[in-house]
Amino acid sequence: MWLHLAVLVGLFYLLRWYRERQVVSHLRDKFVFITGCDSGFGNKLARQLDLRGLRVLAGCLTEQGAKQLRSQTSDRLQTVILDVTKTESIAAATEWVKERVGDRGLWGLVNNAGVFHSHGCAEWLKMETCRDTLRVNLIGLIEVTLSMLPLIRRAQGRIVNVSSILGRIAFFAADYCCSKYGVEAFSDVLRRELQHFGVKVSMVEPGSFRTAMTDMQKFLETMKQTWNESPAHIKETYGQKFFDAYHDIMKQGMMGCSTNLNLVTDCMEHALTSVHPRTRYSAGWDAQFFFVPLSYLPTSLADYILTRSWPKPAQAV
Repeated sequence: MWLHLAVLVGLFYLLRWYRERQVVSHLRDKFVFITGCDSGFGNKLARQLDLRGLRVLAGCLTEQGAKQLRSQTSDRLQTVILDVTKTESIAAATEWVKERVGDRGLWGLVNNAGVFHSHGCAEWLKMETCRDTLRVNLIGLIEVTLSMLPLIRRAQGRIVNVSSILGRIAFFAADYCCSKYGVEAFSDVLRRELQHFGVKVSMVEPGSFRTAMTDMQKFLETMKQTWNESPAHIKETYGQKFFDAYHDIMKQGMMGCSTNLNLVTDCMEHALTSVHPRTRYSAGWDAQFFFVPLSYLPTSLADYILTRSWPKPAQAV
């Protein structure tokens, strides 16, 4: 029985490997628009796809980021300034893309732009921080997608949404988790609604990676500032010892971030270029072998594993 099961599992992975090796034809004629290309995953993916010969249209938040990217790539790559929190900026970028792709349509949209502003427990959060996170990570992603969708549908193309392992299992950074759970839900609905148009939707769920968004020094400084600006009753409830221990846990976690961004951008590239892209890509060893399996455990067991080493607040019962 076990031998038969092993053979079936082996055949399944062999078939999947064969299917996923099939590459879309005429890639050099296809346009891909990427948001958040100033740094991090978006910047790396833009350079990676440019080397492969695709026609990359890169959305950058700043002119400095756009100029730097252009200096590192071929003349094929073009940039546009895009702020995903502003409707007029999205509309202008859509028109800019439309002028370039023409009747061919847009083969790929990679919604990569994102922010991480959560630097403590949920009770420490300011509402403006929550709103800003949701505006960029979720509302902006939805608005860019809906604006570009007619161009993608014309090409029967691909949508690749960057979620997070924190969109699978939430255990800190409450506002960020909310935004990424929203990305997962939007992507699932969109995938099912667009299947009849030949449009394929994929999600990339990175684990912990070292980018500008997760710069350790900046993260820890902002965390201290968040704690110092918290109301007195919050500091009394949690206590300085709790903060110090929590700070050390976050520091250890940041030190463990992977620097190999290719683990993420290779997933994005596969979603854009494979005949049979996956629905979800878990990028990084921590995502694949810890957090994804953890998400399937009973909630009470997952809670214990995730919080067993957490410090106790001063006024814990």
